[in-house]
Amino acid sequence: MPKRTKPKRYLAKKVAADSYEALDGEWLAIGLSGPARRALVDAKLYKVSDLRKISLAELSSMKGVAKSAIARIKQIMQARGMDFRQS
Repeated sequence: MPKRTKPKRYLAKKVAADSYEALDGEWLAIGLSGPARRALVDAKLYKVSDLRKISLAELSSMKGVAKSAIARIKQIMQARGMDFRQS
């Protein structure tokens, strides 16, 4: 029998642990959880305006970004008149 292999997923390159504090300030200010903040920083998304580069589906597929974080992000983006990239 052939050996099963796991499908490859997009994995963002991890940031050094001491660098998160310098990069996740805007996410902390809007009240996102630690795992969500780290996932966004690992994906090189440092500000709310950076979210226009990705689709909602891409955000939803990020490990660490829970439904509550997505709801908060959508609320902030709507208040600022921004939208996700259309996939």
